[in-house]
Amino acid sequence: MNTSREDFAMNRRRFIGSSGLLAAGLWLFPEDLFAQAQSPVITIINAAKTAKIQVTKLRGNISMLEGSGGNVAVLNGPQGKLLVDAGIGVSKVNMAAALKSLGPQPIKYLINTHWHFDHTYGNEWLHRAGATIVSHETTLKHLHKTVRVEDWNYTFPPAPQAAWPTVVFKDEKVLHFNGEAIEMKLYPPAHTDCDISVYFPKADVLHVADTFWNGYYPFIDYSTGGSINGSIAAAERNVAHATAHTIVIPGHGPVGNRAQLVEFRDMLVAVRDKVAASKKQGKSVAEVVAEKPTASFDAKWGGFVIDGKTFTNLVYKGV
Repeated sequence: MNTSREDFAMNRRRFIGSSGLLAAGLWLFPEDLFAQAQSPVITIINAAKTAKIQVTKLRGNISMLEGSGGNVAVLNGPQGKLLVDAGIGVSKVNMAAALKSLGPQPIKYLINTHWHFDHTYGNEWLHRAGATIVSHETTLKHLHKTVRVEDWNYTFPPAPQAAWPTVVFKDEKVLHFNGEAIEMKLYPPAHTDCDISVYFPKADVLHVADTFWNGYYPFIDYSTGGSINGSIAAAERNVAHATAHTIVIPGHGPVGNRAQLVEFRDMLVAVRDKVAASKKQGKSVAEVVAEKPTASFDAKWGGFVIDGKTFTNLVYKGV
């Protein structure tokens, strides 16, 4: 799908507004966000308290909820509601209202795509609302313990027991619910060391979480096993999985498609190769940043939390 610059700008404003960042005063350059003494984690959590939740109906009784951290998928049907990712718990009131707008069916399942706070901090209230929580086994391990993410300048305490997944798997799992055979599959370490994809084959809807940021440079969590090369490998897998018919739910940004997965993959490869070539020549991270290896991509990809400078720093770590 071809998207004009005007359409992209509109989608960018819509996403930033729906995620609560605009309301929190974060319509600023990303380096200013990361340069603040306060961790961006705290700023994002505070923004999520009042964020509006936008509901987008997709296909096969599947909807996407934007506004509480990472994008949330909801499969609704006679057996109840199944969610993919939980958002941030401080959005409970608005999230509960958005879920109720989809129908009176109870919440039955929650699948976590990885351990990050903007995808799991809603676990506790959703479990208390009736959800059985499913995840990869490494997601549970991270939620059990204290985790320091240096690039966020934040130390995450162990999650409360009510937020722990109780159904875990190693490589793959299929869950039959509301007429779908929902396929969960582990990526090799990519954005983190516990990313999974969630596929609804009947509806042909693929939730790839933070292995795809639609229209934005991604964060790569080196503190828990992420890497640029792993992120590229995950992007390759997403491209191979999707067809022109597949609806793709990203971790952040608007609903996507295969063409946008390809564009994201190509951007990652191009930036990785430029940064790697400069680093191989012995250049420091400051020298590589000064070369602006993302310059040709910044107008499209640099408009959210990660700008070209920050993304170059992240890529440099892994090449």
